[in-house]
Amino acid sequence: MRLVLLTVLVMTLFAANSLLNRLALMDGAIGAGEFAAIRLVAGAITLLVIVLIRDRSAAPAWHMANPVAVAGLTLYMLGFSYAYLTLDAGLGALILFGGVQVVMFAGGALLGQGLAARRIAGGAVAFAGLAWLVSPAGVAPPLAGAGLMTAAALGWGIYSLMGARSRDPLAATAGNFALAVPPALFAVLLLPGEVPLTGAGVALAVLSGAVTSGLGYALWYAVLPHLAAATAGVAQLTVPVIAMAGGVLLLGEVLEARAVVAALVVLGGVGVSVTGGRRPSGRPRADQ
Repeated sequence: MRLVLLTVLVMTLFAANSLLNRLALMDGAIGAGEFAAIRLVAGAITLLVIVLIRDRSAAPAWHMANPVAVAGLTLYMLGFSYAYLTLDAGLGALILFGGVQVVMFAGGALLGQGLAARRIAGGAVAFAGLAWLVSPAGVAPPLAGAGLMTAAALGWGIYSLMGARSRDPLAATAGNFALAVPPALFAVLLLPGEVPLTGAGVALAVLSGAVTSGLGYALWYAVLPHLAAATAGVAQLTVPVIAMAGGVLLLGEVLEARAVVAALVVLGGVGVSVTGGRRPSGRPRADQ
């Protein structure tokens, strides 16, 4: 029961990132770039402190960091934040989650990893669901928001592929978060937001970075060794669902029937895919 509760808590924390980001931007409490940069800073500090407490040194974090992973993480953070200027929380989480799975599937194929027929079928269904979701026949979200969230999915997919074989995912995440701060701050300087910083906006960004990202990942990596790969993969299916429910209940978002159908198609395809084959490292990854 304790393991189940911890897993539910982690999935809720991951979903909360979408809710916090959307809440901050829809209230005009902070700019999108500033939110992403502060989230990275808060997350890096939290994760580095955890590694420091665990190892009595932060050196493992720097040794495990990877430049390509840092680039992917930066793209994810900025794309994710800017996408929520126009996307609802649940819809954005669904595009992100489904997109990451498609990127991981394509990446595995390009790297020559053996793919079971079930995984191929699941990936195809998930991709079809996403294509329908963003088409005029589906929900047809704002093109800019959908494009930015797709870029975020590409970034997180790259990040996940680079970290799939990490010997110490917690230290690697801490180092990557820290090294992603400078490029994120540079992006903010290049594209300064027109929304002034407020105490509420900064607080939401810090909460997203320190708690729902930093502590969320730390808990996830503590839980992972006790979960079967398929179980962990299926557990992540709940993240977009939780985000959609939270968007409706907490942010007053309207959930369209077409979005529900698209979500079922995407998550169904992902569910088939994640239970259709073993991951190269045997370790599932966090997708949110």
